[in-house]
Amino acid sequence: MNFEFEYPEAYETQNILLYYDEPGQWTSVYNTDKSCYQKESVLRPENNQVINLTTRYSWSGCSKVERDSKNWLVCKGGRSFRSVRERWWFIAVSNCESNKGLSLNYKLHMTNSNEDDWQKEFSADEFYILQVDIGFFLLFVLLLAISSYVASLLRSRQLFHTTFKMYMTALAFECVYLLIKTIAFAIQKDTGMRYEAVLVLARVFQGISLVIFLLMLILMGKGYTITRGRLSHSGSVKITVFISFYSISFIVVFVNELFIRDPGEQLYLYENIAGYILISKRLLGWLWFCYAIFFTLKNYPEKNAFYYPFFIIYTCWFWLGPIIIFIAMTGIPLWMREKTVNGVEHLVDLIGFMIFLVLTRPTSANTNFPYHVRTSQIGVMLDTDVPSGASRECQSFSGHAYAPSTPLPPAYDEIMGATNETSFSDMFCVENSMTRQNGHTRSKQNGVSIDKFPHDKSTNKKNLYNKFLANGTGESVGNGHTK
Repeated sequence: MNFEFEYPEAYETQNILLYYDEPGQWTSVYNTDKSCYQKESVLRPENNQVINLTTRYSWSGCSKVERDSKNWLVCKGGRSFRSVRERWWFIAVSNCESNKGLSLNYKLHMTNSNEDDWQKEFSADEFYILQVDIGFFLLFVLLLAISSYVASLLRSRQLFHTTFKMYMTALAFECVYLLIKTIAFAIQKDTGMRYEAVLVLARVFQGISLVIFLLMLILMGKGYTITRGRLSHSGSVKITVFISFYSISFIVVFVNELFIRDPGEQLYLYENIAGYILISKRLLGWLWFCYAIFFTLKNYPEKNAFYYPFFIIYTCWFWLGPIIIFIAMTGIPLWMREKTVNGVEHLVDLIGFMIFLVLTRPTSANTNFPYHVRTSQIGVMLDTDVPSGASRECQSFSGHAYAPSTPLPPAYDEIMGATNETSFSDMFCVENSMTRQNGHTRSKQNGVSIDKFPHDKSTNKKNLYNKFLANGTGESVGNGHTK
């Protein structure tokens, strides 16, 4: 520790007190009703825990100077700390004989190692965080690049659904979080200056990423873009309320970290009520996730190829966070906690993002692929010109088995505006069947029901598409009637 203290001579003699993290030291005096002398009495002079800022104490490096016709004491020097393990040191100022308080200007520069530039400016519990964050940032950027390529494939096949867009958005925010945090730590490595507001800003992006990813998991658990094209009004309200409360809990954590949390008492984020609120919200999200998947599988058992691994994997993902925090709070020493949890949390997040990409990879070998309805098909089903009382299969899709069958008609791409032809579309078609319901004809193709109405004479894309779905071949004969 290198120090520089200065104060008016009229406030002499002020003392610098050095406490460490033992039960009989800092915790026994901080925020207690003990007197000034009692708080000083726990220090051990033989350990050089008291620096008397006076010229009578040679080790303090003090000298008198005159400023504005007043005498000042200017003290410059340093101290080296040695212990058998990593410790926190707490610095306080005292003058038990003063009846007018304290007045002190100070400048401190504390380092952990003069040899390793990667550790010199960091606390012992933050060793290796910068290196780990750089590594994970590169991995997340690589994952974002791969997901962008997958998104281009899904878009070309008209399977680029909202849930995958949410996944990419969450992944992008995670990359921004790691970028900002890495820059802040890099600045601290070079200058020794720590910008807490920048680190909190980074955590804001992490919180946004987590909220979006959690929302995506719940929506997919409810079958959104997989077994249904839209949510019910009550379901939308419930999800909005939950996500709002989840977001508010993050705001509470950020405000607490910036303005309320006392680092003299709490050295770890989850040592207060704000951290407990985050944990409880995550577990509440898991319960809703389970509830949604249960009823989705009950109504669509043919989707178990996707939902079984989806449920097992992301149940582990939901629980790993609280389990890691519990282990950190009870089993990891305080001086190892931050760097250990940082690496494990990044690993859990990376695995969560990677597994989703694996489950949604658009290859014919992927039997877990969740999407079987094209975005253009949903658009057709959501048209507003369907007569009142007709079945509109936009809220729930019909059942679908993952097996290639009848391909889409050759003219499908031309009518629906697609330009990319690929055999991948075979995965998402099944044999059609004709049913009669409520006095009109329904054609089932690819697990999606689209109603055809004899009185609708328009020749828009929806009607043309219905013709192709009627027989699966695209053949038509006079006056718009299908073979």
